[in-house]
Amino acid sequence: MASPPRKRKPRKTNAPASGTRPRARAAVAKTAAKAKPQLADSSTRATWVLNWLLRKLPAHRRGKALDYLVLTRMDRPIGALLLLWPTWWALWLASGDFPSWKLLLIFTLGVFVMRAAGCALNDYAEHLLDPQVARSAGRVRPREALVVFMVLLAIAFALALLTNRLTLQLALAGVTLAVVYPISKRFTYLPQVVLGAAFGWSIPMAFAAVTHTVPTLGWLLFIGNILWVTIYDTEYAMVEREDDLKPGANSSAILFGDADLPILGMLMGTFLLAMLFVGQRAQLGWPYWLALLVAVGLFGWQLWRIRRRARDACMAALRHNNWLGLTLWIGIVLALALG
Repeated sequence: MASPPRKRKPRKTNAPASGTRPRARAAVAKTAAKAKPQLADSSTRATWVLNWLLRKLPAHRRGKALDYLVLTRMDRPIGALLLLWPTWWALWLASGDFPSWKLLLIFTLGVFVMRAAGCALNDYAEHLLDPQVARSAGRVRPREALVVFMVLLAIAFALALLTNRLTLQLALAGVTLAVVYPISKRFTYLPQVVLGAAFGWSIPMAFAAVTHTVPTLGWLLFIGNILWVTIYDTEYAMVEREDDLKPGANSSAILFGDADLPILGMLMGTFLLAMLFVGQRAQLGWPYWLALLVAVGLFGWQLWRIRRRARDACMAALRHNNWLGLTLWIGIVLALALG
């Protein structure tokens, strides 16, 4: 006798229950739409600190304040640190020892103010040249970025007024470099060189503030810094190589192509040679030479780290230059202190 057919259980579908899951999914989608992408060079720790500092502001003001801080790259302190070390190199070498507290404070504040101003101007220029640029789109309006740049520039000018006439004249020339850099990315494959001149302009300014002149040592250090900036900004450009090709921006990483690693090695060797000449001309002692030897090892680690050109590795190499700058500064300080 045949057994009766079994009743099949209805299959469970993934269709959402009416009135519940659609709303939940809509909320998730809304939250995701509001979320801002974290850029490759942003610091999680710095972002946390900024949010903590702004925590007591009303919600609508907190978001806008954070937008302005992100515009000026306060969430990415590595750029300011890479600008700070050469400035301190110059202050110590120009003073022959610990610089005056007044100049140390003026130039340290000036580094952060001018770096923030340059970032605001860079975003404004990118809005004009390519409105779809990811790192500036939707953050603040172009006019707001320009206003932020002008305010920060006024603060930097006020700091320069506390020095001497030559330093003030050099500061005005430095503004030109800051304005030219964002434009140079559209007309040359070596905007890193322009950035190096803009980042390193604090070097002749520091010598002028201390000695009322810019000696050969100051210009030699300035050239060395251009090489260093070209090195680490090329490492950064290797991270953004594909992104830069889309809007038509130029960079040394695009220019160097597959030869980027050997060219970086040559630039590192040339920078070390320039810093060797700096040490000789300043008659620095053994701590500086030891620091320079450590710098050789740090550069070697960077080349090994980026040998496969992975984005994370190139970003790690960029950040690693902070330790190189610190190492050379410690070497200069100890060499001058020990006489």
